[in-house]
Amino acid sequence: MWGKKDITPPPAPPEPQAPPPVNLPQEAKPVATTLMVKPSEPDRPQVRPGQAHIGKSVLVKGEIAASEDLYVDGEVRGAIDLRDYSLTVGPNGKVEANVTAREIVVYGSLNGNVAASEKIEIRKTGSILGDLSTARIIIEDGAYFKGSIDIMKPGQKQEAAKPISSVTKPGPQHTFQMAESGKG
Repeated sequence: MWGKKDITPPPAPPEPQAPPPVNLPQEAKPVATTLMVKPSEPDRPQVRPGQAHIGKSVLVKGEIAASEDLYVDGEVRGAIDLRDYSLTVGPNGKVEANVTAREIVVYGSLNGNVAASEKIEIRKTGSILGDLSTARIIIEDGAYFKGSIDIMKPGQKQEAAKPISSVTKPGPQHTFQMAESGKG
């Protein structure tokens, strides 16, 4: 009491806090996944890797000879020689040329004589005005074709396409316009 002082103990120093827990990578567990692949639309052309491409803003006047597949979505006026390769005329493609190829698929328009050693396809948005020479022909409903068709026998040698001027010569012409069926 006489000089007794109230001594309170000093506050304890703060306890060091533990660092936040570290998330260590754990062993990966297999998870089942399903890969959704959108099927390709049959009315849309497929541009494949390694295929030459003429875009829709390009105009080519003259002869094209190539040793690879060709996709034309622009305009070509002249001649196209692909002998062992395929030609696809895209939906925006406008070709005014004689064409010689292994396979030809038309989504746009082609005005000229065509010779294909394997097959010619005219898709529903496509049109061909000219004479065709091929082993197989596919003309979809809605497609337009005017000219003659020469179906080659297997093993028959393919002839080069005739000059375009023969398209306009007088004589028998055959017009095929496939109407879309009224399924509903």
